[in-house]
Amino acid sequence: MSRILPPAAGARVFAALAAGYVMSYALRSVNAAIAPELVADLGLSHAALGALTSAYFFAFAALQLPLGIWLDRYGSRRTDGILLMVAALGCAIFAVADSFAMLWIGRALIGAGVAGALMASVRVYRFWFRLQLQQSLMAWMLVAGSFGALAATVPVRLALPLVGWRGVFMIAAALLMLAAIGILRLLPRDEPTVPNRSGDESIWRGYLVVFGDPYFWRFGVIALFAQSAFIAFQSLWTGPWFTEVLGMSPDAAAQALLVFNIMLMLGFLGIGWALPRLATVGWDTPRLVVIATVIVVALHLAIPFADGLLGVGLWVAYAVVATIYVPAQSHVSLAFPEALTGRAFTAFNLLIFVGVFVVQWLFGVIVDLASAGAAADAQGFRRALFIWALLEAAALAVFVLWRASPRAADQVSGRGA
Repeated sequence: MSRILPPAAGARVFAALAAGYVMSYALRSVNAAIAPELVADLGLSHAALGALTSAYFFAFAALQLPLGIWLDRYGSRRTDGILLMVAALGCAIFAVADSFAMLWIGRALIGAGVAGALMASVRVYRFWFRLQLQQSLMAWMLVAGSFGALAATVPVRLALPLVGWRGVFMIAAALLMLAAIGILRLLPRDEPTVPNRSGDESIWRGYLVVFGDPYFWRFGVIALFAQSAFIAFQSLWTGPWFTEVLGMSPDAAAQALLVFNIMLMLGFLGIGWALPRLATVGWDTPRLVVIATVIVVALHLAIPFADGLLGVGLWVAYAVVATIYVPAQSHVSLAFPEALTGRAFTAFNLLIFVGVFVVQWLFGVIVDLASAGAAADAQGFRRALFIWALLEAAALAVFVLWRASPRAADQVSGRGA
């Protein structure tokens, strides 16, 4: 049976892990606030801006499979602590880069370095915290991450005249080093791990079990097209939508993003409180996912027709509704045995961030192609979001019609766990 940490030790562990995730979320979102400066300084098109920003998600996704192995073999303390130092290096490179290639490398190293911030946390929680707290802990971590998203809005805009966007990334490098040291010092050193075995018993074989499970893929369709789209919009395209579609100034857009992320944080708090209560009345995770996606599709069909405060309000409503996706990852991953914990979480995370990479890049491409002239215009943004709403509706249809159910624990244990 897994050990349960006493409250004081559990609070310290949560705080250390949350600090790393705050930085992960801030760096994920910061380009939405500094996009005007990046475009002006580097002369980027919207497709190039999307490609630069999505380097984070490309590296993040590429690291998910080895990350699952490292978490199960070496534990969260060493894996996350070392990776956050890699993210610090990426911030330093981004801050001093003088070419698009160096900026892309720095951004990719940041994505790789923070790839374990949430996954390392949920693995620790499964072994050291009560089972009844698992989905709420996920929600509370996302609340902590929301503070990072908040810091990447108005505070970043206020810092730009003082230190510039390069200075922002140098400060982030220092904060990442502090977070890494805290994780290495405060997390338990006797976390359960899986020994390395060769051949058919290789630790990599566990991924065949995870990726071969139909229930995993039923939720994976939503992760690829709807859950990932929210992260892509929140971390990049919401800011340009406010400036180019709604005609807001960069500072006004940053204020709107602040409101967006405050409501996102409150939504995470609300869902963390509501999940145990919803479960007692039969509102299970599949039902919540259907409800969330229906509302998301409706919002994405309505937003292109809204201007002014209504346009901002619909984006804020989207932020609140998207928090309903919180339990999906824990729900799917907890359907697998403890020995597959790291690989189950990271496999699902891989789907999400492959989707984010594709959405961030492809949405920018669609905007440019759908625009009337040589430069992107508001109509291009509106058409791109309408197209994405149709893709989300198709994903919802697959989820509803595909009746795959979770297997019993002995069916998913597999060899070589």
